[in-house]
Amino acid sequence: MRVVLATGNSGKLREFKALLAPLGFEVRPQSDYTNAAVPETGLTFVENAILKARHAARVSGLPAIADDSGLEVDALHGAPGVYSARYAGEGAGDQANVQKVLERLRDAPSSKRTARYQCALAFLRWDADPSPLIAQASWEGTIAAAPRGERGFGYDPIFEPVGRAATAAELAPEEKNQLSHRGQALHLLIEQLRASSQRRRACP
Repeated sequence: MRVVLATGNSGKLREFKALLAPLGFEVRPQSDYTNAAVPETGLTFVENAILKARHAARVSGLPAIADDSGLEVDALHGAPGVYSARYAGEGAGDQANVQKVLERLRDAPSSKRTARYQCALAFLRWDADPSPLIAQASWEGTIAAAPRGERGFGYDPIFEPVGRAATAAELAPEEKNQLSHRGQALHLLIEQLRASSQRRRACP
């Protein structure tokens, strides 16, 4: 199946292609059809994922997958949350966002640096699909004192997953895809897609 991924983020595109390739999905980036992004006006990750999936399906004419994900830091009362991509301001890059989190946690002891990645995925068969498939997952960890690692993107260089003596940016891509919030959510979505396909085949 050919699907459009509602993102211009090359890191996300690589992860989705790797995770969906074994199932025969051909993932096309939304940038193949438009460079215009839909405003992320939702107050939750799920709301934003649905907004982005509808937009991607509309401009491409293909089934669409959209992810909305972000970092929640307990000491910051859940920030940056749904504003993770623009925490340091509209158009801010990963480095600026990371530095803002570190600055706000400058005096926080290690016991107060707990955090998690959240991911919500939405799959729409067409832009007006009234029954989108939704999958959500989280990835627990802590915020490191300084960035480490060259892999990954976003807040990966400062996110230390529980049970790992490394940041997400130091993990091999295969290991990250197995552990991450996005990998977990995508596996849940894939289970729903398989169940939906089986139900359609069973209908006379």
